Amino acid sequence: MEKTLRSLRGDLRKFERPPKAKILQRFFKTGPGEYAEGDIFLGLKTDETRGVAKKYQDLSLPDLSQLLSSKIHEERVTAVMILNRRFSKADLKEKKKIYRFYLDNILGINNWDLVDGSAPTIVGGYLDVSGDSREVLYRFAVSKDLWERRIGMMATFFFIRKNQFEDALRITERLLNDKEDLIHKAVGWMLREIGKKDFATEERFLKKHYHQMPRTMLRYAIEKFSQEKRQAYLKGKT
Repeated sequence: MEKTLRSLRGDLRKFERPPKAKILQRFFKTGPGEYAEGDIFLGLKTDETRGVAKKYQDLSLPDLSQLLSSKIHEERVTAVMILNRRFSKADLKEKKKIYRFYLDNILGINNWDLVDGSAPTIVGGYLDVSGDSREVLYRFAVSKDLWERRIGMMATFFFIRKNQFEDALRITERLLNDKEDLIHKAVGWMLREIGKKDFATEERFLKKHYHQMPRTMLRYAIEKFSQEKRQAYLKGKT
C-alpha cells in the first residue's frame, strides 16, 4: 500500500484505546485553561507510535507539516519522531532543511513531551554541528510562548552532554523568574544534568542564584545531592 498521510493516520487509529486516551488527556492537562487545552489523544503506547513513525519515515515535509498542525497528539508525536530519525541520518544540508522546517512549524511543538523529544536533537544538534549562532535560543528564552521558552532551555541538553555548559547557564539566568511550573522543571532538570557532568559548576551556579529560584526548580536541580546538602539548600543555609 502507498505510504500516504491518510494511511499513516489509519495505522495510528488501529492502536486507539479510548480508556487510555482519557487518562492521557488528564495527565497532559488538556482541560479548559490548562496548558494543553483541546489536545486530543488516541491512547497509543510510545513503541506503537514509534513503529508507525519508522514505517512512514520518508513522508513528505508538506505531509509532516499537516501532522504538526493536527489536534491529535499522537499525530504530532509521530511527526517529531520522523523528523528525529531523518535528522540523525542526514548530511549538514539536509539537517539545515529539517531545522528550518522545525522552526517554521514550531506552533505544533506544543507540549512538553514534543519539546523534550525534539529540541535537544534537532535544535541543539543542528546549532552544534552547523556552528550557526545560538542567539535563537536566547530569543526563545524571552518569548511569551511557554513552549518556545522550554525549547530554548531543552535545546541546551545537547550541549550539556558534550560538557558545554555556558549556554544552559546563561539561559537559566533568563528563566529564573519565569512563572510557569513547566519551565521551572526544565531548568532544574538541565542544572541537574550539568551536575552529573561537573558538580562544581552546578554548585557554583546554585550558590549564586538558589535564593531566587522557584522551589520546584531548586528541588529538581538538587535531586541527586546528598540529603544533608539538599536540606541545606532548601533551608537556605548554604
